[in-house]
Amino acid sequence: MTSRSDGPILLETRGLSKQFGGLAALHAVSLNIHHGEIFGLIGPNGAGKTTLFNCLTGLYTPSAGEVRLDGQRLNGLKPHTVAKQGLARTFQNIRLFSHMSALENVMVGCHVRTKANVLGAIFRNRGTRDEEAAIRSKAHELLKLVGVDKHAHSLAKHLPYGDQRRLEIARALATEPKLLALDEPAAGMNPAERVALIALIQALRATGIAILLIEHDVKLVMGLCDRVAVLDYGEKIAEGAPEAVQRDPKVIEAYLGGSIGGAIGQPA
Repeated sequence: MTSRSDGPILLETRGLSKQFGGLAALHAVSLNIHHGEIFGLIGPNGAGKTTLFNCLTGLYTPSAGEVRLDGQRLNGLKPHTVAKQGLARTFQNIRLFSHMSALENVMVGCHVRTKANVLGAIFRNRGTRDEEAAIRSKAHELLKLVGVDKHAHSLAKHLPYGDQRRLEIARALATEPKLLALDEPAAGMNPAERVALIALIQALRATGIAILLIEHDVKLVMGLCDRVAVLDYGEKIAEGAPEAVQRDPKVIEAYLGGSIGGAIGQPA
């Protein structure tokens, strides 16, 4: 695997913090993710991983610090505006439009980049019709890319679980992201589906998209990512190449009081 960790910085957080009342869910977390990089984020349950994702993508407003994507400040922007800036995400708990077809779900994602206005939608002028045809074609291509094109006209709720996760990735890709943030994408997948997911993530990186990956499957993260950061109680305790992180005493201690060995590919 060729590392992209020495290229230009794409996503930068500086001193990112988030408090809920008296609880500090994140404390002064600073990260750099580079163009074309696969960056992993791990940590025990409750470490602050999803809170960080939510701060990056506009669901939460950070209490302190800042987030920049390609130099543009994201703090305070709404989720759809963050997506338009080039940061798309999936969710740990799948959030598809269950009563819409797979194709329609992806077309919804495409609308972040559409130009048609309200009048065009009402009067269905030629420009609007052409744009809709292009969106439909693009949605088909994305379904094919993630391997669920055979389900294009099936309701999202009827897709197998693993295909629903792939569909959510396709919908995120429809926004044309520079950085794709995946929250537990392998959750609930069988071994064959996980192998296919790894191949998909590698294929996406080959197109130039950077990937930010939260995943409980530590072995998957260590085998896939260029660099890994570890959160514990809302603080970053380690960051670096996977082989260095998995030997870090702080990381070993954070997982099961020092019993992480087997989980990260070392003798327990």
